[in-house]
Amino acid sequence: MNRYPRNFRGYGANPPDPKWPGNARIAVQFVLNYEEGGENCVLHGDAASEAFLSDIPGAAQWQGQRHWNMESMYEYGARAGFWRLHRLFTRAGVPLTIYGVATALARNPEQVDAMKEAGWEIASHGLKWIEHKDMPEEEERAAIAEAIRLHTEVVGEPPRGWYTGRCSENTVRLVAEEGSLAYVSDTYDDDLPYWLETGGRDQLVIPYTLEANDMRFAVSPGWSDGEDFFQYLKNAFDELYAEGTSDTPKMMSIGLHCRLAGRPGKTAALRKFIEHIQKYEGVWCPRRIEIAEHWAAHHPPQKGISPSNMTRADFVEHFGGIFEHSPWIAERAFALQLGPAHDCAAGVHNALCRVFRSATAEERLGVLTAHPDLAGKLAQAGRLTSESTSEQASAGLDLLTDEERETFSTLNADYVAKHGFPFIIAVRDHDKASILAAFHKRIGHGRDEEFSEACRQVERIARFRLEDLFAR
Repeated sequence: MNRYPRNFRGYGANPPDPKWPGNARIAVQFVLNYEEGGENCVLHGDAASEAFLSDIPGAAQWQGQRHWNMESMYEYGARAGFWRLHRLFTRAGVPLTIYGVATALARNPEQVDAMKEAGWEIASHGLKWIEHKDMPEEEERAAIAEAIRLHTEVVGEPPRGWYTGRCSENTVRLVAEEGSLAYVSDTYDDDLPYWLETGGRDQLVIPYTLEANDMRFAVSPGWSDGEDFFQYLKNAFDELYAEGTSDTPKMMSIGLHCRLAGRPGKTAALRKFIEHIQKYEGVWCPRRIEIAEHWAAHHPPQKGISPSNMTRADFVEHFGGIFEHSPWIAERAFALQLGPAHDCAAGVHNALCRVFRSATAEERLGVLTAHPDLAGKLAQAGRLTSESTSEQASAGLDLLTDEERETFSTLNADYVAKHGFPFIIAVRDHDKASILAAFHKRIGHGRDEEFSEACRQVERIARFRLEDLFAR
């Protein structure tokens, strides 16, 4: 099977109403990443020092050496930044989710006590704050297990959420395989949670953010002024709040780091933002685990038609009749690079139409001639496909007077004699009168023009049939 795993479809044009508690218009969720003491450091058995997410411009790893300045940046996060943010959020009454690196938590017991006393969720941020992209799968699986074990030992209970951050292509699947996590956040692909079938289970994904994130102070392009941070967060909140009023509510994630947002000038911008959102009604500020519990209760996994996961036989059984008596179109479409984006009416329609459009003129003529005459002898004898029977009935073609039946019979015969294929029209777009008007108009067209129009109508009919199938 030639399958493409990436999902460009998501919820599409019609995202679900999350039904946030209290009919909130937006869920604003703050994450504080706790990495201090879990970063790359030769003291931790790593080959080099850390170089990621600090206030040192252009930092590079020092191979085999301690980087005193880098270490002190991380230490500031634990010694001062954490406590400044702790005061800000506890006084504001806004709970946090901590993404805690297990080895960092183990080296910071006083901060862990403060997190627990505040009622914050402590989710897992992996075993160490290091890159996983080149880590062998078995090594990463073992690191996940050890992170959960150590987290449980240090915190007193296992994590229910997971975010690696510097992840590999295997991370989400391996976390799902572990089986105990209520959610995983190693994606940035949506404004709402969603279910992902991976690792042998339906895994809830709560997407995270790298844009509404103080890491932008430490990367390029980024921010240098706290006002930039505040203005971006404000703009994002205002837009999502407006969407929650006029469209469907969404979720806003905000990512923070003790050594970044914990600096005074950045904390000031964060305080300003919290004061801004607290002026509004209908703003829910949960921990991520509360989002997970809400989504699982109100939006459990739904199993629908999944064409990209079908066998060839199932695919042809489901879609072989979409183009009238032409299963070869579905057979060829199965060989295309289908993926999650094709698991909907529009997706399958696109795949089938690609095959139809690239077929020879003779093959497309065969599809046209497979269509029955409108209100013709097959209809009168009850020998149409169920789809054609329903379609013709929807326009009242099963309830013709003798005079109307004679008119259709004459037009059918004249049309076929001139063009060499039946008159085809997507009857659901019409009523009996407009069908007759189109019949009289199109019968005078040239053969090439009418062949093209008939092909367009065949595609339109196929779309209606697929929408019926996916709506069941």
